Amino acid sequence: MRTRRHTFRAAAAAVCVVLGLGLIGGAATGSWLISDSSADPAAHSAYTVGRDAWHSIPVDTLFPRTLKGDGAGPGGADRVWTRIAVAPDSGCTGALDPLLLKTLRPVGCARLLRATYTDATSSSVTTVGLVFTQADSEAMRALSTRFATEHLDARTDLMPRGYAVKDTPAAAFGDRQRASWTVHVLTEVPVVVFAVSGFADGRSMADPQPAEKAMTADATTAAAQAGLGHEAKGVADRVERGLRRTVADLTEKPE
Repeated sequence: MRTRRHTFRAAAAAVCVVLGLGLIGGAATGSWLISDSSADPAAHSAYTVGRDAWHSIPVDTLFPRTLKGDGAGPGGADRVWTRIAVAPDSGCTGALDPLLLKTLRPVGCARLLRATYTDATSSSVTTVGLVFTQADSEAMRALSTRFATEHLDARTDLMPRGYAVKDTPAAAFGDRQRASWTVHVLTEVPVVVFAVSGFADGRSMADPQPAEKAMTADATTAAAQAGLGHEAKGVADRVERGLRRTVADLTEKPE
């Protein structure tokens, strides 16, 4: 009789252990599912959203068909740019000059998106690009600091390449046609924004000038006189603002 009672108690204890493990396992699974959902703050971080933006955000949002540049031209003149082509998404090799590619290597190139715009008169063309990196915030800050302290954004050997498109005003937009440019390393999202401008008639430029210098009142280069510094800076700024705004909207926590 005692043996039967002992056996019954042992079996009951075993059942309780199994049930307890099941409850613990269920709770752990539920916790894992919750942490992997939209409730996880990391899932909504600007770096997580920004890193995936190249394939999760529509191209018309990243590169609107029309960009309005109120006050973006020389002397505060208004500008309007129309998108004429979007390049297929790609890696950075071949799309960037080798030295610029080497400079960006510490943050990695996950994907490159580019689009080319023309002004209202079709006299200038501007390619704007978004380099989506593989870096964390520390690496992006380090690269931004390096660009600032070493003035890398003003070096002609680090000038971005344009995206030429057949049968458009940008058909002859090659390396020798680059006139003005800007490069900006963002630190709140893992993206490098750049833009490069040139004349739509395909003329070669012997003295390309960074946008910041070409926009000064005393600049006398052909790029400055034609307002190509304003073109590069204006297009880059508006694409950058759109990216920032979209990522901010996507990272807002639902109420």
